[in-house]
Amino acid sequence: MKPDLFQSPDYYNLDDLLTEEHKLVRDSARAWVKREVSPIIEEYAQKAEFPKQIIKGLGEIGGFGPYIPTEYGGAGLDQISYGLIMQEIERGDSGVRSTSSVQSSLVMYPIWKYGNEEQRVKYLPKLATGEYMGCFGLTEPNYGSDPGSMITNFKDMGDHYLLNGAKMWISNAPFADIAIVWAKNEEGRIHGLIVERGMEGFTTPETHNKWSLRASSTGELIFDNVKVPKENLLPNKSGLGAPLGCLDSARYGIAWGAIGAAMDCYDTALRYAKERIQFDKPIAGTQLQQKKLAEMITEITKAQLLTWRLGVLRNEGKATTAQISMAKRNNVDMAIHIAREARQMLGGMGITGEYSIMRHMMNLESVITYEGTHDIHLLITGMDITGIPAFK
Repeated sequence: MKPDLFQSPDYYNLDDLLTEEHKLVRDSARAWVKREVSPIIEEYAQKAEFPKQIIKGLGEIGGFGPYIPTEYGGAGLDQISYGLIMQEIERGDSGVRSTSSVQSSLVMYPIWKYGNEEQRVKYLPKLATGEYMGCFGLTEPNYGSDPGSMITNFKDMGDHYLLNGAKMWISNAPFADIAIVWAKNEEGRIHGLIVERGMEGFTTPETHNKWSLRASSTGELIFDNVKVPKENLLPNKSGLGAPLGCLDSARYGIAWGAIGAAMDCYDTALRYAKERIQFDKPIAGTQLQQKKLAEMITEITKAQLLTWRLGVLRNEGKATTAQISMAKRNNVDMAIHIAREARQMLGGMGITGEYSIMRHMMNLESVITYEGTHDIHLLITGMDITGIPAFK
């Protein structure tokens, strides 16, 4: 078992922009990842299994709803703290960060923002500790980038709702205790419903044979005449804007998380290049390898500045959906490019599980697609600057 020697790059002294609380939160998450995730994650990725034993620790470091108020079991932290936690968890593994950000932004966030007081008190404290795990059902087999065309629907049966349909590519689905499910009512209006494990007709088959996010548990949500109590409807927001508001929060977390994956690949490549001797000197002393490393640290630094500024805007309630899209798209693209360059620098060793790079590279192939594809985020920016939607 290789020790986790990660050292975080901070080329522009961005720590000076952080508060002492920010640094304490980040360093606690970093220490936990080094201790609990790094030693086991390659084995679990090879087995294509999520390490459920880390759930309690994720709750303890604020990995579940850190910005949720303390009265509901959250840590009451700001948006930059949330981002830094996501950065550190994804430095360990994108799949583990997926579990964390789904629970935070796609399960706890809608209950907090769109739910009523009874729902907040019932679910949020248990979600914050990981006693309850949740998932988010928006994407369907036939509708991904166009969620407004969803088929999943519910009918008012008087004393309950009857839910039918299916969702696909759902992180945490196989073991989730609750699902936040987006479905259309009889008028075609989209609403959120809290569906609980054990409701008759609700099943969560696992998705197998993934080459990416192998240490994350992915599945489907199947609803066959599921009776959902009326008190499980999220009452305070409906329409497509409701799930998209959740995705804003999740995409923001991904923008930070992708930096973590990029930093890990860069740090690994830098250390390897200093140690690997070819033609009588370390490969770090060659021009082409220095070009790769210099470009990596430049792109990481740009992403850090972009995302820190976005965090300030989020804290002030000023960040737009389009600004979040820009950061998610830029940072994941940056990270996947760095992962590929770092893999080349390690040669054959880069494809082995002895190093984290190939795992990050495969994981990022999912991150660049989920919660808004690379192309869709580009078109969101395009629509924002021209005023003309290109995807309709």
